[in-house]
Amino acid sequence: MEQKHSPTASAVKDGPLDIEAVVAQHEAALLRYAARLAGNPVLAQDIVQDAFIRLVRHWRDGAQPSVPLVPWLYRVTHNLAVDYIRHEDRLRQLHARQAQEIAPDVPAGQRRQVERHEALQWTQRFLRELDPAEQQVAILRLQEGRSYKEISEITGRSAGNVGCLLHHAAKHLAEKLKQVGAI
Repeated sequence: MEQKHSPTASAVKDGPLDIEAVVAQHEAALLRYAARLAGNPVLAQDIVQDAFIRLVRHWRDGAQPSVPLVPWLYRVTHNLAVDYIRHEDRLRQLHARQAQEIAPDVPAGQRRQVERHEALQWTQRFLRELDPAEQQVAILRLQEGRSYKEISEITGRSAGNVGCLLHHAAKHLAEKLKQVGAI
């Protein structure tokens, strides 16, 4: 692996990587991120586990730290999720169509709640259909609450590019949601 992709961590202090400390500190955030990217919390566990396995293998191979740990973990998690999505896209679309066809009978008083839920489902679906770069920054900003600076560090993009991608993502999401009557 190239030097620019090797992680560093505060858990590394002139000694071996304390993987348990790294997992305890970052697992929950990476699971949320991977679940939003993949649209599947169970798959997110596999993705994040693979990311930590790569971290352990990287350190076991004697790599020297050169970039911050958090952006490295997010990049690896993102790349693993994108790889999965590319390989499993057809199956994911089948499940999404099937889930949308199942509509429970809802009393009139709960209609507003159902409409919000449907709008959220449409938003999540359209989020997964965005360009991968737009999807990544949108999830990091809107669902993870990351700052432009943090997104810039995680993605390796400039803060200006992050803003541009977010603008385009929001525009595309709004257009799609208007088309289906969700907004």
